Amino acid sequence: MKIIYQGQTHEFQDGMNALDMLKQLDAQLYKEAVAVRVNGQVRSLPEAVPDGAQLEFLTFADPDGQRVLRHTASHVLAQAVKRLFPQAKLAIGPAIDNGFYYDFDVETPFTPEDLQGIEKEMQRIIKKNERLQRFELPREEARRLMEEKGEPYKVELIDDLPEGETISFYTQGDFTDLCAGPHLPSTGKVKAFKLTSIAGAYWRGSEKNKMLSRIYGTAFDTKEALAEHLARIEEAKKRDHRKLGRQLDLFDIMDEGPGFPFFFPKGMILRNTLEDYWRKIHREHGYEEIKTPMMLNRALWERSGHWDHYRENMYTTRIDDTDFAIKPMNCPGGMLVYKRRKWSYRDLPMRCGELGLVHRHEMSGALHGLMRVRCFTQDDAHIFMTEDQIEQEILGVYDLIDEVYNVFGFAYHVELSTRPEDSMGTDEQWETATNALRSALDKKGKPYVVNEGDGAFYGPKIDFHLTDCLGRTWQCGTIQLDFQLPERFDLTYTGADGKEHRPIMIHRVVFGSIERFIGILTEQYAGAFPTWLSPVQVKVLTITDRADEWAREIERELEGRGIRTELDLRNEKIGFKIREAQMEKTPYMFVLGDKEVEDRAVAVRGRKGDLGAMSLADAIARIEEEIRTKAK
Repeated sequence: MKIIYQGQTHEFQDGMNALDMLKQLDAQLYKEAVAVRVNGQVRSLPEAVPDGAQLEFLTFADPDGQRVLRHTASHVLAQAVKRLFPQAKLAIGPAIDNGFYYDFDVETPFTPEDLQGIEKEMQRIIKKNERLQRFELPREEARRLMEEKGEPYKVELIDDLPEGETISFYTQGDFTDLCAGPHLPSTGKVKAFKLTSIAGAYWRGSEKNKMLSRIYGTAFDTKEALAEHLARIEEAKKRDHRKLGRQLDLFDIMDEGPGFPFFFPKGMILRNTLEDYWRKIHREHGYEEIKTPMMLNRALWERSGHWDHYRENMYTTRIDDTDFAIKPMNCPGGMLVYKRRKWSYRDLPMRCGELGLVHRHEMSGALHGLMRVRCFTQDDAHIFMTEDQIEQEILGVYDLIDEVYNVFGFAYHVELSTRPEDSMGTDEQWETATNALRSALDKKGKPYVVNEGDGAFYGPKIDFHLTDCLGRTWQCGTIQLDFQLPERFDLTYTGADGKEHRPIMIHRVVFGSIERFIGILTEQYAGAFPTWLSPVQVKVLTITDRADEWAREIERELEGRGIRTELDLRNEKIGFKIREAQMEKTPYMFVLGDKEVEDRAVAVRGRKGDLGAMSLADAIARIEEEIRTKAK
């Protein structure tokens, strides 16, 4: 048989699998490979290869290779649990970003002590280096096997598979699991793993189903890489925005309103500062601000398509025998703003922005601090334009988003998402829209990833994924091109020919959600916000009450210049006051004693230590420059 590898044709004995072939092709890669792409599809290395196949061998450096290793780790976890807790029922155990999990139905939820025993059993399984062997069964035989093993969740999964679908299993030693694969050749290749946490999870994500016990873990190809990852997790715990939000008295989620954030006075200063910056940069880029109602009637949402495509995520009510919905998106209101008057081609593009509060029903298990909430403020903007303005406007939005992210020091990558199965519009419209986005990205000359079928139901989109200081990515900014809503709302403009034409529309956000962006910033800066963002920019600390009058004079001067200031005149030791200000992550501290009063000066401390004595004017100049330049 013949196969193609790295552009060259190689001959092998009939029936050889990819693993045996690799041993002859590349002895070093043979030790590192975890899976293989056969004609573009990821497969287990020991699987048979068809004649003429094109092969690409995957290591852990490839995202698909990472998923294969971590999926195998989840099977090792399940095998260990079944040995230690024979009555446990298996649900699902996929690989996820940076790790894996497995859901179990157990009488008593797992404890942290249980995880230690499970890890030891996993190590024994890995040490035995048991082979993972794939086999297939007809539907009835597959169903019978899982019934005999007492696995009702697996039976349900089999029943839900489409007719004609291949039903495959993987066996390792005394353990067999329903699974499509692919997997590592043997358990011994799971070289470095760690079980990280326990959580509850509803079967299939529905609150109507039973709560299962979920074990999370992670796995890497080396112990060094695992240690680095675990160190990042510990750092992430220190930066957890939920903890810092309470500690710094910024924001919180209360039991009385799950998914509905509370912002406290200092949190509102942070939020308003962000919103003021948003307004300033949008004015500079030619946007006008609007505000649309939070609740609109059913007829509007039917016209927009949300009633049919998004209703399960909307909060609805009935007023005067009419159905209403609290808006999950600002877009339909933006349509009505455009439709209020007649437009000429000379008026376009028309750019309008809105900081609009939206509500979406999220499952309780998905809620997470400010990162996943049920109400949030989208920094939406809608651009209405002619077809020949599309590329120019997309490039303009790209530049605006790039400018904002650079201010906060975020690196980012870009993804283009194309037409999904559940979509509105013609093939021609989707092709035109997608090509316009692709052309704009090509003109920027920066790399981007294409996500086939991941666009919105009304149009393709460009998504901006931020990378924070811990290497995590967050999808925030987006540019969505829409031919559908202008059609549905019968939006028009008068062209140069005197006839009516349909405008093209861009939906876009920069922060994405003000709440989520604040959560990301809190973790990015570990609560130590840059001076321009800090709720308190200077804390004035007195050593004795003889400095109180000078402290109040300084406060008046700073506040008069727009520098947010707090006084600490308490009868406490100065060391205590400094430590407290440091815990509050205040950028600057002015320490005042008898010498500072006499010299009418300030002893300045920054977050990184003592900056020495200086005149009040020099200290103010330093702080104002940081605020003006938005220094990071």
